[in-house]
Amino acid sequence: MMKSIRSRLTVTFIGLIAVILAVIWGVNKWYLEDFYVTKKVQALNGAYEAIDSRIEENKENGISIEDAMRREKDADGNITEGNLQRLIRNFSDSANVSVLIIDNSTEDATVYSTSRDTKFLKDRIDRYIFGWAKAKYTILEENDQYKIQKTYDPQRESMYLESWGFFSDNSTAFIMSAPLSSIGESVRLANQFLLYVGMIAVLIGALVVYLVAKQITMPIYKLSNLSERMSDLDFNAKYESGKHDMEEIQVLGNSMNTLSERLEETISALKSANNQLTKDIEEKTKIDEMRKDFIANVSHELKTPIALIQGYAEGLQEGMGEEKESRDYYCDVIVDEANKMNKMVKQLLTLSSLESGNDKPVMDRFNLTELVRGVVNASKILLEQNEIQVDFDAQTPVYVWADEFKIEQVVTNYLSNAIHHIDGEKKIIIKMLPENGIVRISVFNTGTPIPEDAIPNLWTKFYKVDKARTRAYGGTGIGLSIVKAIMDAHNQQYGVKNWENGVEFWFTLDGSNS
Repeated sequence: MMKSIRSRLTVTFIGLIAVILAVIWGVNKWYLEDFYVTKKVQALNGAYEAIDSRIEENKENGISIEDAMRREKDADGNITEGNLQRLIRNFSDSANVSVLIIDNSTEDATVYSTSRDTKFLKDRIDRYIFGWAKAKYTILEENDQYKIQKTYDPQRESMYLESWGFFSDNSTAFIMSAPLSSIGESVRLANQFLLYVGMIAVLIGALVVYLVAKQITMPIYKLSNLSERMSDLDFNAKYESGKHDMEEIQVLGNSMNTLSERLEETISALKSANNQLTKDIEEKTKIDEMRKDFIANVSHELKTPIALIQGYAEGLQEGMGEEKESRDYYCDVIVDEANKMNKMVKQLLTLSSLESGNDKPVMDRFNLTELVRGVVNASKILLEQNEIQVDFDAQTPVYVWADEFKIEQVVTNYLSNAIHHIDGEKKIIIKMLPENGIVRISVFNTGTPIPEDAIPNLWTKFYKVDKARTRAYGGTGIGLSIVKAIMDAHNQQYGVKNWENGVEFWFTLDGSNS
């Protein structure tokens, strides 16, 4: 019977990895092909709806199918495409589906195709329409306009997923075909590769776990030796060996028994220290809960950008962005999401430094009017792009005592918050009101007031009133937490107030002359 920590951890790890590999292997073998077919069926349905909608739209605008499917070079050698031709080509390239359309409104029934083997697709749809089909097929979906089916072609010994029928104008026939024969071979190769990789992973992982477990048990024996050296003290508590205790724990328990017999004289001292210990435990529990919440929030915030970066990177890897325009779009998304993560990490570092007290404010006397005007000018382009009017006409210098760099962060966060949540008249009003040695600075923006039940949570890390809107402009939910930390470090007031036509964020600073 294995009682060693090293043995148990190693065997448990090997068993867990083996079960996971077996489950993945089974899922690949029995469900991957069905999953692939399901996704293809969804793609075919979506393509039909998009093409049918475009045909109806062109018909209403007086655009014939011939014009919509035109593809030619202009005088500069550039290729121009009709809107329907472009739509069909994009779908065919991205989904690996061959598309053939027959325009029966013309005398010669004009044929348009994205496949090199147009004759093969034309012959197949003719057989379907006139009931001459010899291939074996299974219908997956069917309605009045079209069918989606799995077809086995005995001549080519290949399996296809096909959608064929007519669009809603009842004069335009179509067939969309995607090969399925390679999916079975792909599943076999994937499982074979998984088996080889899994065996190597199990061997390497078992060795690593064994070595790590050995390092874990060594300190336990050291603690036992240390307890024997401290045998001049005494505890009333005794270690009782359990039937299933591991060998290392038994050794440590016996040593602690020896230690406890010598520590009776220190019980009174331990009681006096118990109150402090209780406080320490409560503080540790509080810190642990904060750490768990922090990890959960950071994980949630990073999940979406990481998923987007991974998805678009895999898309580029799989060749989905064959055109420069597509590649540029994919790259722009990846860079944008990386910038959002970088911004959040920088804000977290700033907030952590402020909350830990490592970044204390450096108090200087400076012109607050000049600082606010500089922040507004820095946001001039963004304000013009969003057609926002800023009302800040202060000309008289207003001097305050504070950390100029940190107060600039506060004003910047308030102004950025106002820009991204503005609505209605799109007007921002910034005021400075000196009174009794205190300067009150406020940033008001027109728009929808904040729900009253959300106001107490605004200063909490990662809290977002409108998560969809915050995600759209790259907000992290940390900006107002930084404001709170900065104002707490300055021992100044801050807050938010709802008005009928907008929201006002404010804070105070020391405006005394000395």
